Amino acid sequence: MSFDRLIKGIIKTQNPTVAGLDPKLDFLPDYIKEEAFAKYGKNLEGAAEALFEFNKGLIDALYDIVPAVKPQAAYYEMYGWYGVRTLQKTIEYAKSKGMFVITDGKRNDIGTTMQAYANAHLGTTEVEGERFEAFGSDALTVNGYLGTDGVKPVVDVCKENDKGLFILIKTSNPSSGELQDRILDDNLTIYRTMGDMCEKWGEELKGESLYSGVGAVVGATYPEQLGELRKALPHTFFLVPGYGAQGGGAKDVAPAFDENGLGAIINSSRGIMCAWKKEEGLNPKEYAQAARREAIRMRDEIVSYIGEIKG
Repeated sequence: MSFDRLIKGIIKTQNPTVAGLDPKLDFLPDYIKEEAFAKYGKNLEGAAEALFEFNKGLIDALYDIVPAVKPQAAYYEMYGWYGVRTLQKTIEYAKSKGMFVITDGKRNDIGTTMQAYANAHLGTTEVEGERFEAFGSDALTVNGYLGTDGVKPVVDVCKENDKGLFILIKTSNPSSGELQDRILDDNLTIYRTMGDMCEKWGEELKGESLYSGVGAVVGATYPEQLGELRKALPHTFFLVPGYGAQGGGAKDVAPAFDENGLGAIINSSRGIMCAWKKEEGLNPKEYAQAARREAIRMRDEIVSYIGEIKG
């Protein structure tokens, strides 16, 4: 099962973190942009190629110490088909280095439309009797608030292709409680109800480990809810955004883990991508080395709270 591979990578690296690849042109050193613009022009194509070169440098610096990357689809789609091509190339490059890839697309639809999303990002597409992999990610984030109609097609594709999904439960944004914290008739919050549904959906994607192939997105900015959900959802693996720039710290994310230091992977995007901007006097060509140093710092800080990660 897909998450078994992720868990093995976490244990091997002793690192329960994922590097978010959500690049903006402002995050890139000037020399990367100048080289891309000189070759392709100051246009969408040049911008997309600059993002890919930036991503490659980060992946080269991180692949042996960080088990996974998480590209956010919107940061590529904004550059049109050139950006979508960069997304595909980034996924392919990260996988060639042995990294687990989570596409953060938060897809949300029903029936055959949701199946098309799942085939695009996790499965294959048929062309005249032959099947081809379009993006080839290992996991996809999904908005499950349409109910089972919007999740079952993804689960089916995951089952066929050994992939996984992360469903939004308790998100890290400040206004998430407007809906997710509301109490239902059974005295459970909406986010807890969605978590229980993840446990049920996960029964169709059991793996070698305790955790199923249906994971959950739970924000680092809500540590109390993280702890509540960890106890309530023993078979659901967590993807935890909100660390670093959004305000969450190592102490905040610690409740997401089980007694073996497993059960969650913590995302940092700007903290890693923009680390080079925080080191005074650093040569911009050393941006990837700065990202590596920040990734190691983040790993060590989190592990200091959760202890050794055991298989």
